[in-house]
Formats: sequence, structure tokens, C-alpha cells
Amino acid sequence: MAALRQSRSVETKHKLSNTLRNWLPILHSSLSDLGDAMAPFIDANPVVEVESGYEEEFEKKIPKKIISGQVSNSRTEQIEALTIQYRSLHDVLDEQLEAPLFPTPLSQKIAMFVVSNLDEGGYYEGDTLKFCQEEGIAEDAFEKIRLRFAHVEPVGVGAHNLSESFLFQLESSDVSEEAYILALEVIKDLENIYSYTDEENFSEVMRVLGTFKNPPAIEYQEESSQIIPDLMIYFNDEQSIEVKLNDAYYPTIHIDTNYGVEHDFISQKIKEAKSLVDALDMRKATLYKVGLMIVEYQYEFFTGGQIMPLTLKTLADEFGHNPSTISRAIANKYIACDRGVLAMKEFFTTAIDEDVSNAAIKEFLISLVKEESRVKPLSDMKLLDLIQDRFKVTMVRRTIAKYRKQLNIAGSSERKKLYHLH
Repeated sequence: MAALRQSRSVETKHKLSNTLRNWLPILHSSLSDLGDAMAPFIDANPVVEVESGYEEEFEKKIPKKIISGQVSNSRTEQIEALTIQYRSLHDVLDEQLEAPLFPTPLSQKIAMFVVSNLDEGGYYEGDTLKFCQEEGIAEDAFEKIRLRFAHVEPVGVGAHNLSESFLFQLESSDVSEEAYILALEVIKDLENIYSYTDEENFSEVMRVLGTFKNPPAIEYQEESSQIIPDLMIYFNDEQSIEVKLNDAYYPTIHIDTNYGVEHDFISQKIKEAKSLVDALDMRKATLYKVGLMIVEYQYEFFTGGQIMPLTLKTLADEFGHNPSTISRAIANKYIACDRGVLAMKEFFTTAIDEDVSNAAIKEFLISLVKEESRVKPLSDMKLLDLIQDRFKVTMVRRTIAKYRKQLNIAGSSERKKLYHLH
């Protein structure tokens, strides 16, 4: 009996391990990239058929309460505002050039230089020596900052070449401890990759490398990337707030359990397919719980108020995970509500102070510009002083300029011209 219990325990642990291995890339991907994240599991499994979740018109999937709450007069604009938005690679990177990765003005200056010297594939091709000489920075200090791009999304961007990009991506992959050392050797010797075929963990290394992006910014080489919200939050007919998964956009997985061939290989593929279904269910359950917690902590926002201070640690403690795990879980995830489509991370305190949210800073910035003198508009430095005084935080002028651009607010000289024209 004890042996039977032990056997069941091992089987349960193995199933959970498979599910978690599938779950991480599926959880980390955006909804629009979910198909790509699943592709390695699907392509290697003959018993799985996938029905795309993109075939119906998106308008049919949006609760009317969200649509009616939009401020736009045009129904077409309302739908477009909720279905697809577009962000460039530089938009995505610019949001990450702050603490905790780049907390100081110097680190932000170096990160900005790296981003401004990326080629279309996402590789860094700047003149490091010249920049360091002009700015009085040691090259090893520059490199120390550049290597932090290993933790920036999309992973691999900012690397010098393919090998370094793969090393960046390896650090965030699901490779096992046993295969990690071999993966390092293979990546450093890509030209002779097939000389390692006899190594014990070679097949796993090849599977992991097959999930890496080459070039790292490949999804942004087209003009834009698609954004589709994972959650919809709105007030229903009973005037109670409702959290709804955008599960109509999830692919449906069909498993052929009657494959017609009895073989251990087919049995194993059926198990893997079921673990993939479990992984999708785990993604839905995780994001739904995140949505419920956002509503709990940010209820005032959904009733017309401000976003309140909320740290990732608070959410992580609820889940029993590390804050970095939660940060990756909400990355590239969006919520549609009657106030528009917002990134999940907008609901959390980041890069300013544990008691001040970026959204609160932005709302105060808007109010300052609304009330400023039409003859002498506030400069970015003056806005910076007022914001720092109001929130008792330390920021840099570049952050104010970034927030202005995100809010479509022109610079002080341009605003002065616009005021004069009006």
C-alpha cells in the first residue's frame, strides 16, 4: 500500500512538473502571442488539433457595458480602442528604462543610449568607446549596465550578437538544471552545434533553443505588434462589478484520445496534451485571480477615482510567489474597462516610490498643465519640481518628458504656440 501511495505521489509530481513547464511560457506571453508560445508543444504532438480563437469578430466578444462606457462618439472607434492597439519596440523598451533595473540617472542614460543604437533586429551596434569617452564613463561600468538588458522584455534585445542574445534568453528559459551547463557550451559554440549530439541532454537543449527568438526583436520588425486584453472589467445590469476573462480569444485544444494506434509514444503525447490544457486553465485561473485582486484594491478607479498605491509584493504574498514571478505574469497583459484599455502593470506602483503610483503622478501632471499660465507654460524642470514637492519623491526630467509623450502633452514651447493660436 505504501508503495502504491508513493507511486501515485511520483505520478502527481510528474504531472505537475509537466504542467508547470508548459505553464510558464504560456503565462508569460501576451494573449496575442499565445499561439506562438504554444507552437513548440503543438508541433511536436500528433494527437493535438488547435482551433484558433481569432475567427469571430471581436466586437461580439466585448460586453456592451464596456462599449457604452467609452467616451468616443463613434462605435467603430470604440471597438478599435478595445481590440487592437499598437506599440513599437522603442515604446515597449522605454517603459522599462527605470527602477529596479535602471534606478539612477547614469544607468538610465546608458540604457537610453543602448536603446537608441539598436538595429531593426534588436541587436546593439552603438559606438561604446566614443560614448564612454564623451560621458566620462568607464567601459566596464557601461557593460555592467548593458548586461542588465538580459532582464528586459523582449528578452535578448541589447545583446551584441546571436550568441549573447541566446545567453540572455537562456536565463529566463525553462531549461532544466541538468541541461543548463550543456546549453551554455552549445550557445558559445553555435557553429559546431551538432558536435554535441551525443551529449545526454542535447535534445532538451535543442528544444529550448528552438523557443528562442532570432533576431530578438523579430515580433517588432513589422510596423507594430497587436494588443488584445486578457480581462474585461465592467459593471453589469445589477450594478455590481464583474471580471470577465477574454477566453473567447483562447485557442481550443482538441485531443484525439482514439488515435488508432496503441503505443507508449501516443500515450505519452496524450498525457502531454492534457498537461497543455491544464497549463491554459492555470493561465486563466491566475489572471482571473489577478483581476479580482485588482478590483479589490483598485475599486475606486473603476468608479471614477484614481489608481491607488499597490505594490507587486502585495500580490505576490497573496499568490505565495516571488514578486519577480508576478511581474512577468502581468507583463504584456491588458485590461479593458469603461475607461479604456490599460496595461495590468499600470495598477501597480513601479519606479517611483512604494507609496506613489505612476498613474497618480500622471494625473497630477495633467492637472498642472490644465491650470498653467497660457503666457508662460510650465517647463519640464518646473513640472519636475512641483511633482517632487507634491509626492516627496526623487525623479529625473527625462521621466517627466516620457510621461508627457505618453499623455500626448506637447513641450512647453509647443504648448505656448498652441495657446497663442487658440
